[in-house]
Amino acid sequence: MIRWRKGEVVRIRREWPGAVELDVTVPEGECRALAYPPLVGRPEPGDEVLLNTTALAMGLGTGGYAMVVAVPNRLPEDPQGPGHLVKARYTPLQATVLGADEQGSPYHDVLREADSVDGMPVVVADLHSALPPILCGLYASRPGARVAYVMLDGGALPAWFSMAAARLREIGWLAGVVTVGQAFGGDVEAVTVHTGLLAARHVLQADVAVVAQGPGNLGTGTRWGFSGVSAGEAVNAAGVLLGRPVAALRVSEGDQRERHHGLSHHSLTAYGRVALSPADVPVPELPGAFGERIRRQAEPLAERHRLVPVPVDGLHEALRESPVRLSTMGRGLEEDLAYFLTSAAAGRLAASLLA
Repeated sequence: MIRWRKGEVVRIRREWPGAVELDVTVPEGECRALAYPPLVGRPEPGDEVLLNTTALAMGLGTGGYAMVVAVPNRLPEDPQGPGHLVKARYTPLQATVLGADEQGSPYHDVLREADSVDGMPVVVADLHSALPPILCGLYASRPGARVAYVMLDGGALPAWFSMAAARLREIGWLAGVVTVGQAFGGDVEAVTVHTGLLAARHVLQADVAVVAQGPGNLGTGTRWGFSGVSAGEAVNAAGVLLGRPVAALRVSEGDQRERHHGLSHHSLTAYGRVALSPADVPVPELPGAFGERIRRQAEPLAERHRLVPVPVDGLHEALRESPVRLSTMGRGLEEDLAYFLTSAAAGRLAASLLA
């Protein structure tokens, strides 16, 4: 299940909040490795490190790193202060964090009886790569909006893995990251997507929340066996908390897999079968036959949700100005423009729902 290696740190390649990228020598040669200093301490050149090389050996697209499990000769200090939520529970790297909703939190009294997000628009997306284009579309219409990212645990568990989220946080495009379920490392920790949404509203004072998995996505090519099913569950959470769910479609012109070309079956399953709470579904007004195909494919969702046509004029320009690199499944903006326009259209619709 795990490929273990010992290695030696050769150099530090780059770092961003919560993560350090390294070059490490292992018996097979030299490889890239990633360490999370809050978990394992900060490795330095010359340090021996214990690595999990499974994702690297499997060639996983998102996780193409050896992961630093421990720096045996440079162990971090014991954690100090409160925090009783355990995440990555009963794994060798289980970690305690201070949850916004736990008794020791300064926000416990705020969240103890909280039961509504007060009509806050909640944009739900299948993939982490939708986060930047959603924000591009939203800020093109409402540059002063305050947005929180609620990160589900279907992809990467540490929020630190996302360079995009770190950069968006740095420039103020995100008021904060809320990590829920088994995910951790956000500005705010929460037990469930429900308390995560409540924390986005009442702790981070967000006008809008964007909910999506962390980087990565588990799929099996079956109708139900994909981690994005959680998008439908997030729509339900937003609805029951009296939010305004906006169900962002996953659309692609560049993905050659039949189940994802056009309107992905992930959207049809998550929103058409799992999401029981009504949502606004932004349908981008893409040009030509492809745009008409998307409109036809989305029609079954109208049985439960409200389909909202959204113009895409000006969104291409907004996407070109993205402060972070746009990429989905290795494809950039011009290689899969329909994907990014559709996500940006969801952001544009959410902006229109703000008073």
